Amino acid sequence: MRTRSLRSLVYLAAGIGLLASLFAAAETVSSSLEAACTVNGFVSCAAVAHSGRTTTLGIPDYVWGIVGFVAIFVVAGLAEARPADARRGGALLALTAAGTALALYFLYIELAEIHALCLVCATAYLAGAATFAGAALLWRRRGGAEAEPAAPETAAPA
Repeated sequence: MRTRSLRSLVYLAAGIGLLASLFAAAETVSSSLEAACTVNGFVSCAAVAHSGRTTTLGIPDYVWGIVGFVAIFVVAGLAEARPADARRGGALLALTAAGTALALYFLYIELAEIHALCLVCATAYLAGAATFAGAALLWRRRGGAEAEPAAPETAAPA
């Protein structure tokens, strides 16, 4: 896959994840939106939303998603602006890996403790995994940590 395609994958997946996270936030304001993704007793956004298990470290889970996907956009843009800087690519890989780990924790809570699955949340989880896959492939393509570090910026002579 070409580098441009991988970058597009990261941006597209981050956009889908951000939209899913924003929809999850909207569900907290309008309970009628919960019905849009409630299929049965197990596949139910309402069951997850009303479980009392939708905050982590005192922060609503949808906020983690919104902030995380916005951060992915920012770090991906910085990495794209300076593709030779291994630190920026590494930061994107670390951020998407952390997001995927957090999503796996959220999925565990839904399945093992709530015994329900939110389709909107699952969409965000899959989008996060896709950003991680794209970032990992970009990292691998550029040679990972073995790539040349970026030269320090110097001021132009006066």
